[in-house]
Amino acid sequence: MSLPVAERSEPTVIYRPEPQLVQHLKSLQDHVHRLCLPHTHKLVKVETTDGDVFEGHIAHCDKGILYLRLSTEGHSRAFFPGAFPAANPYSNFVLPLVLFNLLTISLL
Repeated sequence: MSLPVAERSEPTVIYRPEPQLVQHLKSLQDHVHRLCLPHTHKLVKVETTDGDVFEGHIAHCDKGILYLRLSTEGHSRAFFPGAFPAANPYSNFVLPLVLFNLLTISLL
């Protein structure tokens, strides 16, 4: 006995950006990537388009993502307290940020 095969329909697209917007976002992504690469391992302050502000060192920048190693100087994490940040393996948290969501990147 075989079960009837349900007819599959194409998914309904609810959003598709204009090709010009996609090209502009890729261009912006490449531009910010080129700006960040020479500043790898430098201390920066990053502000996102949502108004969030982060301080840390640029750990890596690749494929539209800025990897920011958050600064832990003078802070201990609530869940993983330690006397010294170097003794705590969880103190060097890396935050991935999407390049086209960044508003400003400032060297500190």
